[in-house]
Amino acid sequence: MKQEEQSTQDKILSSAKQEFQEKGFLNASLRNIVKNAGVTTGAFYGYYDSKEALFAALVEEHAAYILALFNRTIDDFEKLPGEEQTERMVDTSEDCLAKMLDYIYEHYDAFKLLVGCAQGTSYENFPHQLAVREEDSTYTYIETLAGMGHPVEKIHKNLIHIISSSLFAGIFEVVVHDMPKEEAKEYLVQFHRFHAAGWSELMGIRFGA
Repeated sequence: MKQEEQSTQDKILSSAKQEFQEKGFLNASLRNIVKNAGVTTGAFYGYYDSKEALFAALVEEHAAYILALFNRTIDDFEKLPGEEQTERMVDTSEDCLAKMLDYIYEHYDAFKLLVGCAQGTSYENFPHQLAVREEDSTYTYIETLAGMGHPVEKIHKNLIHIISSSLFAGIFEVVVHDMPKEEAKEYLVQFHRFHAAGWSELMGIRFGA
């Protein structure tokens, strides 16, 4: 890409990020984005065919990274023997959360958009996508426990859904509240400890043992 073209695109993206952060996707004005970027409408449409395509250019790579990281973690975890899953549950979760947190803070502006400005786009369901995979993996682990001779007392399906959703709502609170990274680390350690203890009680299993 020529330097002039790159500069034009960078101006559009920079202007868009500011407009989306200030107003959210729904209230953001494409006219303002173009005006503040100092480019023509024709120049804009040379790069993006819609406001949502522009929003996607700012967040897609980062949403995809977190989803892939989480999916890969679960896929690898579910390949382990059942007893090893129980033994490594907490460590695996903590390691995944730490990697997520590092990535979020390396690309903080993108996650401000994903968490607080995405209503009206396909990305408003980003936390839900993570929660659905968490929910599915919970059912899989319950089946694994049953196969090991440790049947779990029936847990209401709505409770599993709510706990899974609350996990990611809680994780992204670090962005909602603009926590400094070190504070966010401390918060997530405590939050995860609380979350793991709840599952341990419901499943009647001691993780790490």
